[in-house]
Amino acid sequence: MNTELKKVVTRFAPSPTGFLHIGGVRTALFAYLYARKMGGTFILRIEDTDKQREVEGSIQHIMDSLRWLNIEWDYGPDKPGSFGSCIQSERLDSYQKYAKQLIDKGLAYPDPYTKEEVEKFRQDAEAQKKPFLFRNYRPETFDVWDGTRPLRLKVPEVKRYVWQDAVRGQLEAGEEMLDDIILIKSDGYPTYNFAHIIDDLEMGVTHIMRADEFIASQPKFLSIYDALEIPYPVFVSLPPILRDDRTKKLGKRDGAKDILDYKVEGFLPEAMFNFLALIGWNPGTEQELFTKEELIQAFDLERIQKSGGAFNEEKLKWLNKEHLNLLSTSEYEKLVRAAIPKAVTESPSFDENRLGKLIPVIRERTHIMSDVTTAFEAGEYSFVFTDPDVSLDTLRFKKDPEVASAAPRLQHLTELLTNADFSSPESIKAAVWDYASMEGRGEVLWPMRVALTGLERSPDPFTVAYIIGQTDTLRRLQTVYDKIGHVI
Repeated sequence: MNTELKKVVTRFAPSPTGFLHIGGVRTALFAYLYARKMGGTFILRIEDTDKQREVEGSIQHIMDSLRWLNIEWDYGPDKPGSFGSCIQSERLDSYQKYAKQLIDKGLAYPDPYTKEEVEKFRQDAEAQKKPFLFRNYRPETFDVWDGTRPLRLKVPEVKRYVWQDAVRGQLEAGEEMLDDIILIKSDGYPTYNFAHIIDDLEMGVTHIMRADEFIASQPKFLSIYDALEIPYPVFVSLPPILRDDRTKKLGKRDGAKDILDYKVEGFLPEAMFNFLALIGWNPGTEQELFTKEELIQAFDLERIQKSGGAFNEEKLKWLNKEHLNLLSTSEYEKLVRAAIPKAVTESPSFDENRLGKLIPVIRERTHIMSDVTTAFEAGEYSFVFTDPDVSLDTLRFKKDPEVASAAPRLQHLTELLTNADFSSPESIKAAVWDYASMEGRGEVLWPMRVALTGLERSPDPFTVAYIIGQTDTLRRLQTVYDKIGHVI
């Protein structure tokens, strides 16, 4: 089959056995990008033939995860095609049809052995220091398959397989990788080995993207293609996603999370889309910040890497901030308001005008939207809406022997700011900067910051004064000045 003459069809085929992890999402993303780049079709197929491992709600979770990332499918669990359902457990007739073709060709047979007999064969092989291969114990004659026993493939030809992989190039494996594998289990459900090949055939899949861990199983798959005389699709083995230190594949123990956890933490779907696209693929340029449309245009199979790519959460946070910076002011404000705890927005002291002035500060400091929630919960912005409880120990500048040294500076700041222009942080800075430069910037600006916020770390005091306004700025400075006077 010349796949270049066919419309490109890709698929993502997860099993509904739990949350959708990063590696699975990256596979879906690459398959989606290539289909969209080539003007082709992207299919979401659910491989649910292992009913013992299925987790309730997983199918919906998979769809929710992909839709959060704006990865939409042309056919899927909720969008059947002319080929039928995209859920394997609803396609059992298809597997039966092709199983019967193999039986008619003498290339499939019912497994006649008990578990005890198979275990004895294994022990026999071990005693001979040989790998256990079921085909070495294949019965000479086959019973009629009635569905009560597993149906096995009779390997059509024991040979060394050589095949092409779009990423790895030419690959090969010896005959020891071939065996009479199970096609359909005794419960009537097909195995992955068999079902995915039938589904790909009936759905017209031209390019199969999956993790490189499946390379070892490829000869078994090829023997089924050959038995059914099915032309090979294009195989695209994707590199693993590694831990940040690149020592091993990223797993649950290394912090691999449910993809929707990143949604809860306040990452933008556009940032995660961008980030995952760059793990194991590069555009051949220095560009790192991409929109979805730019990635579709840039993506190609030739630039998928053979070696694994690291999952660096700090890089993800950086990309998220860059994507936040692409948002309009109104879009960003909407996200901020959603992230602020209700205890703040429903407080009698909450002030919309002050929040509007604070948002540029939040934007500068925020990498993910949960940073906003955390900052408010920790009281980092409490000074915006309520007067701070100022500790005199905090107020004392480190070079001053006692807090009383701050009193005349606060008094002079009050005088300078009484008639100052409060239309911007810059105009407030202009009113006090000469005095701070003469007296000592730390000596002046430290008590100004603490008097206005009660904090050692905060936005600069000019920005704080602008946010809370002239009246509250002067009142807070006076309050702290009076507090000093009561202790000296």
